[in-house]
Amino acid sequence: MGSNVVQQQIPRLSKDNYGSWSIQMRALFGFQDLWEVITDGFMEPTKEEEAEYTADEKKALKEQRKKDKKALFLLYQGLDEHTFEKVAEATTSKQAWEILTSIFKGDERVRRVRLQTLRGEFEALHMKDGESVSDYFSRLLVIVNGLKRNNEKVDDIRVVEKVLRSLSSKFEHVVVAIEESKDLENLTIEELLGSLQVHEQRMQKNVTSGVLEQALE
Repeated sequence: MGSNVVQQQIPRLSKDNYGSWSIQMRALFGFQDLWEVITDGFMEPTKEEEAEYTADEKKALKEQRKKDKKALFLLYQGLDEHTFEKVAEATTSKQAWEILTSIFKGDERVRRVRLQTLRGEFEALHMKDGESVSDYFSRLLVIVNGLKRNNEKVDDIRVVEKVLRSLSSKFEHVVVAIEESKDLENLTIEELLGSLQVHEQRMQKNVTSGVLEQALE
C-alpha cells in the first residue's frame, strides 16, 4: 500500500521542468532515506574484495545495494521512454542522476539565455514610423510566442500595456482614448488590435480625404 502511494507521487520529468522535478525528487529520496546513495554513490566491490568482508560488512553492502537499486528504480519511474534511453546504461543511481543533471541543466541554461534575449527584445520593441498596426502586432507576437514557448507566463495585460506605450506618436491621442474608455485589465490582445485598426483606418481615410480636397482646390 505504502509503495503504491510513493509510486503515484513520483514527478514526471519533461524538457521544461527539470528545476522543479529535481527539487521534488530530492525530497522524495530524502523521505525514502536514499539521498546519500545518490550524492555519495555506491561502489560495487570485486568478488575478491567481497570475499574478505566480515558478516557485518556484507550486511551493510547488501543494504547499500538495495538502496542504490531502489533509488535507480524511482528515477526510472519519472522518465519517459526517450529520456530513459539516455540513462539506460547507468549502473548506479548516482551515475543516472549525474547524466540527467548534465543533460537538463545544460538545456535549462540555454533556455534562460534565450529568455533573457527575448525579454530584452520585448522591452526594446517599438512601432516604426509608417508601420501598420497589423505588421507591428505580428512582430510583437513573434516575441510573445517565443517567451511562452520558453515557459514564460505572458498575460494579455502585459502585452496590452506594452503596445500602448510603444506605438508611434501618431497614435498618442488614440492611446489616451483607449486608456480612458477601456478596462485594460480585461482588454484582450485581439480587442486592442481591432480597436487600433479601426482608428488607423479612420486616420488613413482622413489623410485620403485631405489629399483629395487639396487636389480639387
